[in-house]
Amino acid sequence: MKKYEKYKDSAIEWIGEIPEHWESTKLKFVGESLIGIIYSPDDVVTTGEGILVLRSSNIQNGKLAFEDCVFVNKEVQEKYLTKEGDILLCARNGSAHLVGKAAYIDRQNEGVTFGAFMSIVRSELEKYLFYFFNSQVFKAQTGLFSTSTINQLTSSTLNNMFISFPRDKQEQNAIANYLDRKTAEIDELINDKKRLLEFYEEEKTAIINQAVTKGINPNVPMKDSGIEWLGEIPANWSITKLKYVTEKIGDGIHTTPKYVENSEYKFINGNNLVNGAVRYFDNTRSVSEDEYDCHKKDIKEGTVLISINGTIGNLAFYKNEKVILGKSAAYIETTTDLFNKFLFYIFQTHYVKTQFELSYSGSTINNLSLYTLNNLDIVLPSIEEQESIIQKLESDLKEYVSGINRVLKLIDLLTEYRTTLISEVVTGKIKVIE
Repeated sequence: MKKYEKYKDSAIEWIGEIPEHWESTKLKFVGESLIGIIYSPDDVVTTGEGILVLRSSNIQNGKLAFEDCVFVNKEVQEKYLTKEGDILLCARNGSAHLVGKAAYIDRQNEGVTFGAFMSIVRSELEKYLFYFFNSQVFKAQTGLFSTSTINQLTSSTLNNMFISFPRDKQEQNAIANYLDRKTAEIDELINDKKRLLEFYEEEKTAIINQAVTKGINPNVPMKDSGIEWLGEIPANWSITKLKYVTEKIGDGIHTTPKYVENSEYKFINGNNLVNGAVRYFDNTRSVSEDEYDCHKKDIKEGTVLISINGTIGNLAFYKNEKVILGKSAAYIETTTDLFNKFLFYIFQTHYVKTQFELSYSGSTINNLSLYTLNNLDIVLPSIEEQESIIQKLESDLKEYVSGINRVLKLIDLLTEYRTTLISEVVTGKIKVIE
């Protein structure tokens, strides 16, 4: 990668050196930020009527998405109407990792408005600024808006963020155009990996579905399960409610704990449950030992954890991690009639996923209630058959699990490379113009 001929100290720790002809300044000196409009339920009108209000759900993977739209019948001042070159930001959200996600407003999406949990940053830097908001430089400053009670980006916080940039508009455009091309290439590679991941997941689910609903002996007599989306099951199996083969079913705390820095005790939610294990991310928050002692759940090692809000059905086994569960994570502790691992496979079958989908509540977000979990219809072979099925699945799924883990690692590496490339370019560590 090319470098600029001369560099200077930006005097900002998380930016470091910048090209000699670049500037470092606060965002307020090159633009302005606006928090969106407030509206009431009475202002909401039928889709296509009134004016579109952009919200957090309208930003997906750095682009505007319109699967979940709200329109309002309300007079909106001109400054709160989007313009080409604006950057739309999620300014406030219950999930810290969603705060700061950004989308670029092009000509096609001018003239709509944005909600009170969103912000528009209007600047002469335009697309260059969009990439700044997707860089590690921006993320390094996010500690300015993380608190123990709320995750938000105020106008004051945004205005006082530091940014480095070339004054020359041609150079800004060249950088933006370069990043448009390179990120598109990386995104296509990521999408290829995601398609491969879908293939592995589909094959894995098909194997699990066959073993857990039909058994592993093809010659056993079958009977009608009495459940439309399940069909026939082995004649010696039974159907029962999950609550009859569990000791405990519960969810996490419905309040926000007090956060601390870099503690061994963590606060997790459904998004931390990944492929059978609890996984920590950069935005996973820490809590004190006292807070952990106050809110920890008394559950056994091996207890199944499942996400019940937003993305439904993420799974993990509890392994005595020092964690507080949030409200989007539920736990199921089974009796001696049901192996935890067999339940783990049951939750991945089509017939259980169908029951989940039929039960969802919530207008904009999927929610799986504890009532639904308790009353879930499940197949129940003998404990001996469960053990045989588990052993067979562990053997048959090795290749797919290994493939899934490889692809997930590649996606992580590509995503990290994308962010690093953007960061290096918008701080001038890499020269992309002749």
